[in-house]
Order: sequence, then structure tokens, then C-alpha cells
Amino acid sequence: MIHIVGAGPGDPELITVKGSRYLAAADVVIYAGSLVNPALLDYCKKDADIHNSAHMTLDEVVEVIARAESEGKMTVRLHTGDPAIYGAIQEQMDAWKKRGFEYDVVPGVSSFLGTAAALRQEYTLPGISQTVIITRNEGRTPVPEREKLRSLAAHHATMCIFLSISMIDEVVAELTAGGYEITTPIAIVQRATWPEQKILRGTLETIAKQVASEDIDRTAMIVVGDCLNTEYDLSRLYDAGFSHMFRDAKK
Repeated sequence: MIHIVGAGPGDPELITVKGSRYLAAADVVIYAGSLVNPALLDYCKKDADIHNSAHMTLDEVVEVIARAESEGKMTVRLHTGDPAIYGAIQEQMDAWKKRGFEYDVVPGVSSFLGTAAALRQEYTLPGISQTVIITRNEGRTPVPEREKLRSLAAHHATMCIFLSISMIDEVVAELTAGGYEITTPIAIVQRATWPEQKILRGTLETIAKQVASEDIDRTAMIVVGDCLNTEYDLSRLYDAGFSHMFRDAKK
């Protein structure tokens, strides 16, 4: 059996109970070494066969898993954050399906949520934004024209931008071209929830220089939107004058 496990954003305690249980029982572990905190491997049993997929191709990953399946072993495919977001797991699952391998997926805490926790920020403030856009800038992986940053910026929603910190100048240019004002607040969180976590706050006008001065060039989340610094409406959920199925309005 193959278990795809979301490892969380970095802090080894942010893996789910189910994920840690599978990791502790696994005979074979293939982890995304370029992103997964190696401290998570402390959950593994001493005789586990551990592979770093940062050095492997898709065919090599499938070959290791096929060998484990033929020997009746249990495999954990350990991905950072939640594997459904930029995890390249669909191609793996499709390859296993063709071979008749059984697998399941254990969700994890995505880095965009670890970033919100680091910032102590709610992304969906009433009266400001009720939409969170998860996206990336175009790099070696193309982005459909309708999903380019300048198109998405027109919504003025909260945006969480993955895999783009090395292109921060281009990101700023695209966001401002799409309609965000240069005074729009922006935050950068490098290695959210890791011990070496670093937070930068600024505006679209200032952030590129801040990033350059701090030498941040990878493993960072970009969050942009008015939720980061604004007045907002209070939630109706706890409004004494608002009734719902669990509580009558107080007069």
C-alpha cells in the first residue's frame, strides 16, 4: 500500500496524527528532500528504506515503489505542505493506477496556511475580501493566459503566490499592471513555521528592495492584499444582533 502524506509547512509537529502514524510504520519512505524538513524523518523506524526524491526522476520513484509493492511493503510518499498544491502527485498517482497499485492521500497543512499563522492574519476579512487566490508567477512552468497575475489582480482578492520569490520584481510589475495600487500591503514569509522563519512586510512599492536586502531567493510565500493592513467589518457570526440556528438575536 502507498500513502501520499502531506508533511505540513515545516514544523515537524504540524504533520497530522494520521500522517505521522503512517510515517512511523513505513517500510519505504520517499520524501521531497528539497522542501521537506529532514526532522520529520525522525518519525521513521530505524530500518526504513529512505529515498530523497530531489535526486530522482518520476520513473525512478515508480521503480522504487514497484519494488516495495512486489515485496508487500508499505510506502510513504512524503510531500511538503499539502500535496494537492504544486505537489506533482497526479502524474505519480496515474502511474500507480496503471500498475494496479493501491494508494491513498493524507492531507497536510499547506504553507499558505502556515504563512497565515506566522503573520497572525485572517485572509478573509468581512468587507475586505472573501476570496483567497492561490497561484504562482509564470516561470519554467507556463501559466494559462487567463491565470496570469495581472488578470487575477483585477479581483483585488487576497493572493497567496507560491514559487515566485526569485521573480519578485516581475511579480510586482504584474500585480500593479493588473490593478493593485503600489500602496497595497504585501508580506513575505520565508520558511513559515521553521525555526529560521523570516517575515518581511511592506508595500508593492517597497517590497522588491526589502527582499533583495534580506537575500531571500527561495522557499518563501508572497501574500498580497488589503487584508494585511486595514479596517474591516466585524463578523456576523458573533454579532449579538444577528440570529442563526444556534442562537437568537439579542435585543
